Amino acid sequence: MSERAQSRLHMEAMREDAPVSPLELFFDLVFVFALTQVTAFMADSPSAHGVLRGVLIIGLLWWSWVGYAWLCNVVRADAGGIRAVLVIAMAAMFVLALSIPEAFEDLPGGLSGPVVIALCYFAFRLMHLVMFWIISRDDPGLRRQLIKFTPSVIGGTVLLLIASQFTGETQTALWALALLADYGGTFIGGARGWRLRSASHFAERHGLILIVALGESIVAIGVGVAGQPISLPIIGASVLGLVLAATMWWAYFDTSSLVGEHALADEPEATRAGLARDAYSFLHLPLLVGVVLCALGLKKVLEYVGDASHHHISDPLKGVGLYALYLGIVVYLVGHVAFKWRVAGKINVDRLIAAAVVAALIPVAARVPALVALLIATLVVVAVMAVEAVRHADHRRSIHQEHGRRHGHG
Repeated sequence: MSERAQSRLHMEAMREDAPVSPLELFFDLVFVFALTQVTAFMADSPSAHGVLRGVLIIGLLWWSWVGYAWLCNVVRADAGGIRAVLVIAMAAMFVLALSIPEAFEDLPGGLSGPVVIALCYFAFRLMHLVMFWIISRDDPGLRRQLIKFTPSVIGGTVLLLIASQFTGETQTALWALALLADYGGTFIGGARGWRLRSASHFAERHGLILIVALGESIVAIGVGVAGQPISLPIIGASVLGLVLAATMWWAYFDTSSLVGEHALADEPEATRAGLARDAYSFLHLPLLVGVVLCALGLKKVLEYVGDASHHHISDPLKGVGLYALYLGIVVYLVGHVAFKWRVAGKINVDRLIAAAVVAALIPVAARVPALVALLIATLVVVAVMAVEAVRHADHRRSIHQEHGRRHGHG
């Protein structure tokens, strides 16, 4: 970082052993709200097209967040002018989140929701780009990477603005094209010029945002029965939903997160940024999508068991709720398989089989009461985690011991 930039903004370079700062956690609070808005958006648009649009919004939010995960791995988030930038970025993300109900269909009166989202996204990404431009004054490699990166930022925003002038499937297709331009442009531009100064910080950052998403699934349980009198079916469904969320947490944090962090730390500097981009920036997106879809499914299950005026306890879970719950689990498990393959070069056969079993059970789940459908899905996920814990006990132990040695825990 140049002396001029340091003197103006008082930014400090990230240390290898630096933890995630409280400001970064505060930054993520807006992301929590945004995910809550996405779940509500999909619940209010109970169709395959509505869910697809919700997934596109998740992709937009994720790519916004990812940029700042990289930025705050180069300079400390809690020192100097970067703090003001993060607060301004939070404001842009908050306004974007407020506009999610109008992401595709503008409500009468006020500003155009689709245009507001496009402009907030551009502002969010532009601040990220400008900060990196300042940081890269004395780093020609990073500066060249930013030049390659800039067209994807501009192209994605222009396509979103164009999409705001259309409706229906055309608008959805333009959104998909905008994300393809942004994600694809970043991939084509390569990763050699990006800088990753702390593997542990980067891995922890992504782990924490996954916890944020899992927290949204728990919030969805409560929202699903808001205003309903407590009952045994509600208690049963809530406990099962919590067990499912806890098992999904275990699936990532027991060993997967540690394996990823170790692989990132051991990767040569020349290829570390490429591994981080693939395994975290790209392959954590299906994990996030899977969790949010599960949250939508849990919300629908609780509506079925709690709202006696519209559903009977014996009613099967249908439509979007069923597919969101089951396919959310499938996407989450397959995302784990892809992540482990990228960081360790191994295919997790157990989770791949479990994903196939969950998908195959959808026709069965469509014929049983909603509570039973949730029970079946939860049992499959719990079973595969239990099998892994027994079959790979020695491997798990060695991973935890290695992590303890790296971090001085014994």
